[in-house]
Amino acid sequence: MTIQIRSLRFKIALFFIAASACLASAEAAKPLKNKVSAGTGQSQGPLYATREDAMHFADDLASRRNLDPAWVRQAIGQSRFNPTVSRLMQPPTKTFVKNWRAYRSRFIDPVRIRAGVDFWQANRSSLARAEADYGVPAEIIVGIIGVETIYGRNTGSFRVMDSLATLAFDFPASHARAKERSDYFKGEIEQFLAMQSRRNADPFKPLGSYAGAMGMPQFMPSSQARHAVDFDGDGTIDLWNSPADVIGSVASYFKAYGWQPGMPTHYPVSFDASRLDMDALMAPDILPTFGVPSFMAKGAVLEGPALEHQGPLALVELLNGPDAPSYVAGTENFYVITRYNWSSYYALSVIELGREVAQAMGNGNGNGNGR
Repeated sequence: MTIQIRSLRFKIALFFIAASACLASAEAAKPLKNKVSAGTGQSQGPLYATREDAMHFADDLASRRNLDPAWVRQAIGQSRFNPTVSRLMQPPTKTFVKNWRAYRSRFIDPVRIRAGVDFWQANRSSLARAEADYGVPAEIIVGIIGVETIYGRNTGSFRVMDSLATLAFDFPASHARAKERSDYFKGEIEQFLAMQSRRNADPFKPLGSYAGAMGMPQFMPSSQARHAVDFDGDGTIDLWNSPADVIGSVASYFKAYGWQPGMPTHYPVSFDASRLDMDALMAPDILPTFGVPSFMAKGAVLEGPALEHQGPLALVELLNGPDAPSYVAGTENFYVITRYNWSSYYALSVIELGREVAQAMGNGNGNGNGR
């Protein structure tokens, strides 16, 4: 009798488990305001639907943004932990020796220069209009897009939702600012889902970098929300397929961060060893701090147009591995470029790629000179 009762209880339990599964499947199959597909990205980790913290965040986000709660839960819940994303965000396991010449060679090469010439020729009018409207030189815009994605050739292969969820809920704890970075990526999820909801778009369709940057200019969702513009006037902003929107959006970004039309990005600098105070010159890092007189009083030597510069300067150091460092005197516009990517190496690569493309345009490959 005891065995029969236990058998009956087991069958009843199986019935309720099966019924619950059917109800869950039916709920998941209900049509939502916006379609959500599982996608075919490279992620193989567990779904975030199993994570109570992720689902609580989804509910809170939906409430604050007035989004469909079921859609938000499904978008976050069907995101997967991506171990590759987590690994790429880990601090380096060995000391990295910076080398400006090696870094530069990754971005200033014949392939990228030729692609830049083609891009400039194909989008001459949009570049000229962006320069007129925002004050940002065409060569800087061309440099950014070339360094970021080789003019759209490599926009990333990670599902944006997987990348953002992984970094929001599983940012590597070994990182010195793990909590701060996790909060940042939660904000990026919020911006991304709000944007996809407005467009009635599948949040799993966009692919981007392992950090969730998207399109030709590799904008994060918050940058797209704040700075992207419909520069081609077709009623939509498309940072993957509309070069005009990309050009206008990059220019808009720089203007928002304080780009000053007509100001050089940097000047050559040398040193007077008899009065050099390198510690003082390096103390502000790349933040422009010194007027020309105080800069030179600390042993920096400027010549020509640099002597007439009206704004603050920074001493920018670029290490060259075992060789002597390179130095430039960075202006406020140099600093603005580092707001796109917080690296002086990156900023100088953008500047020099744009200059190389402009020179190629003027050497028989086009009719412009980048200004």
